[in-house]
Amino acid sequence: MSVTSPDTPVRRRSTLRRLRRLPLHAGAALTVLVCLFPVYWMAVTAFKPSRDIQSTTPQFVPHTWTLEHFRTAVHAAGFARFWSNSLLVTVGAVLLSLVIGCGAAFAVARMRWRGRRQFVLAVFVAQMAPWESLIIPVYIIARDTDMLDRLLTLTLVYFMVTLPFTTIVLRGFIATIPPELEEAARVDGCTRFGAFRRIALPLLAPGLMATSLFGFITAWNEFAYANFLIIKNQDNRTLPVWLSSFKNTFGTDWGATMAASTLFALPALGVFLLLQRHVTSGLASGAVKG
Repeated sequence: MSVTSPDTPVRRRSTLRRLRRLPLHAGAALTVLVCLFPVYWMAVTAFKPSRDIQSTTPQFVPHTWTLEHFRTAVHAAGFARFWSNSLLVTVGAVLLSLVIGCGAAFAVARMRWRGRRQFVLAVFVAQMAPWESLIIPVYIIARDTDMLDRLLTLTLVYFMVTLPFTTIVLRGFIATIPPELEEAARVDGCTRFGAFRRIALPLLAPGLMATSLFGFITAWNEFAYANFLIIKNQDNRTLPVWLSSFKNTFGTDWGATMAASTLFALPALGVFLLLQRHVTSGLASGAVKG
């Protein structure tokens, strides 16, 4: 006579649950593979010798590794200048969007004033508008105000693009902070700004990190505005525009092109790795209430 263990039904249910999850795990693994394989192939190609890149047999892991293509990319004319241009424009736009967006989000979340709902609606509409549709109006404004070929113009444009997202996320995040904390600080003698700086601002750190990452990646990778607004003064080009002409400069040197692309992706990857622990909590908290 066989005796059934009391743990057997529990084990069976656990096994069934795992089997049901297999398609989800397989789909997730396939999604990760599809998303990461082009990036992996770009980075691997940058380390391959030229003869292996031109080979008809693909090599997923190089037999020989080389840094020759990276040296070619780094010593290319204008690399350092265009890298610094991109960094200057990106950091300036992110800082501006954080300062202005944080103030706008606080005013919307904490204050009651006429037109507040219309303002929020306008911010949402601005966020939904495709950036490409604004290229011609922005170009005309920059041309008529003599602002073409200037890094300041690019900084202001990227600030304009990232500001709605920053305001929306920080508005929801501020709404989750109990206003009683700021009221207690004001009772103790703080001004409204002092209460915000001492109480609310430290609690906004995850939201600020999330919006900083979005703004940095958006401005760092942007190509269309930089290509249309920097025409005559080629010294003010940014890395995406320079990278688009990299192939023409080096002919069929795909190794140098992939090396330059890898170097271009590293700053955004570094910022993501630095801030990634705050991104999920920042976006989730900003979406809870508001």
